[in-house]
Amino acid sequence: MLMALYLRDVAGLVGAGTPSLSHVAPTVRPADHTMLTHGVGGTDALRDQWEVWWGRLLHNLPEPSQQALTPPEFPELAGMPALQRVAHAHYGAALTWSREQAQLYSMMAAQRETLGGHKILADLVQNREMELGRSARDFTLTIVEVPLAEQRAWFIEPDRLIMSSHLLEDQEVFRSYVQPVVELLV
Repeated sequence: MLMALYLRDVAGLVGAGTPSLSHVAPTVRPADHTMLTHGVGGTDALRDQWEVWWGRLLHNLPEPSQQALTPPEFPELAGMPALQRVAHAHYGAALTWSREQAQLYSMMAAQRETLGGHKILADLVQNREMELGRSARDFTLTIVEVPLAEQRAWFIEPDRLIMSSHLLEDQEVFRSYVQPVVELLV
């Protein structure tokens, strides 16, 4: 997903995808791909192809094996020539950026574990159980944290949430996005 978001931002595909997530942080500077994609449908085709790919990634969450790009041919992007060209042009930078973000997230997650910051979700479930006077139903909630500029979360039915990796830093804002989802699922 990190590489997909990087390619979206480097391609300048503002508002692409459902849900339409904010830009990544740190910011990726967009490049002009007019000449690169001109012969294969241009920017409109690039947007459509990225959105199809993004939909596949969301559908396959949380399977990491379904999300990797395989250079140099990028078979995961078969039938998407505009997106393949952008992936070819930016693969190295996208890979480096994605690895850096994954490493930063690992350090942040370890720090959260040490400080107990991850317990807020368990507290939300426990509070909901107390409100309802019963134990929670069996449910799954897959939370995918990605480095986004906007501190918020996006619910993807039936049981997935994409959120800014820094959302947990403000527990009240985190609650405002996650509590309604917990109430729905519990």
